[in-house]
Amino acid sequence: MTYKVLIVDDSSFFRHQIKSIIDAHPDLTVIGEASHGREAVEKTLKLKPDIVTMDYEMPLMDGITAVREIMAKQPTPILMFSSMTHAGARITLDALDAGAVDFLPKGYENVAHEQSLLRQQLIEKLLHIVKSHRRKTTAPAVPAPARPLPVAKAGVRVRAPELVMIGTSTGGPVALQKVLTQIPASFNAPILVIQHMPAAFTGAYAERLNGICPLTVKEAEDGDSFAAGTVLLAPGGKQMMLSAKNRVKIFAGDDRLNYKPCIDVTFGSAAKYYSNNVLAIVMTGMGSDGKEGARLLKARGAHIWAQEGKTCVIDGMPSAVVKADLADDIVPLDQIAGKMVAMTKGS
Repeated sequence: MTYKVLIVDDSSFFRHQIKSIIDAHPDLTVIGEASHGREAVEKTLKLKPDIVTMDYEMPLMDGITAVREIMAKQPTPILMFSSMTHAGARITLDALDAGAVDFLPKGYENVAHEQSLLRQQLIEKLLHIVKSHRRKTTAPAVPAPARPLPVAKAGVRVRAPELVMIGTSTGGPVALQKVLTQIPASFNAPILVIQHMPAAFTGAYAERLNGICPLTVKEAEDGDSFAAGTVLLAPGGKQMMLSAKNRVKIFAGDDRLNYKPCIDVTFGSAAKYYSNNVLAIVMTGMGSDGKEGARLLKARGAHIWAQEGKTCVIDGMPSAVVKADLADDIVPLDQIAGKMVAMTKGS
């Protein structure tokens, strides 16, 4: 099946480069281009693409306004291109709030290079996003009896957690915001968050969360300690692991690891200091990061949750945990916060 892509950017050079990358893949085809947000909305309504790539700074109508209008008039998966700056991060987070699914760094030199990582990431993200969206919109209302949905394990009782860890990727910034804004300041455990995100973004994201959450949220620094009522966000481009029961170590990490930060690294390090008094949650994202870390924690008696697939932007990571039989519970996004609070109260 060939998926239709609409490219939106005021740079004809960038549109040409992106088009050449997309059209070279047999499962993707560019059906149109737009040079500003107003044209993007018009062409989305007319051409009905399967996915849209969107720039932010454009004449007549900016990218965030275009995202809002598209999601109101013709809901369509949108992949943003963002500058790798603090200001670019804040803009991209606004675009995700407006309804965009994910983002990629915008670099003319990167996209022009035939072997660039950006080219690989563009194709990977487009296909994962559009296939996930297609499955959700075309799936039957009732699952076929031959392939029942996995169900949460019943009757599992655990101690109120001394530590909560949340790992997430694509779709995570908005999903995490929905969870953390519902956690009261009296929450009786620290929370460590590992979100796949570039180095330029995590500081801005931590600032945003700290401004809207009852909890205190900060980007983790080497040697930080953590306590109840606080959230530490792993810094982008680095790894975060526990160096003691209530302290984190931030370091560059091995370049052979696909993700910086890596959920498996943080989860796995916690297994050294915690046993059945830790709750680890794997939320929306591509791939399977978090599965092996969850396996190590599970061996120590930790409680593992996976976000319910139909409430994920992409359910690769939670599904990997479920398929490995590591999930003690499968929780819809809108119930995660409430269950976290109940667990820390011993319910």
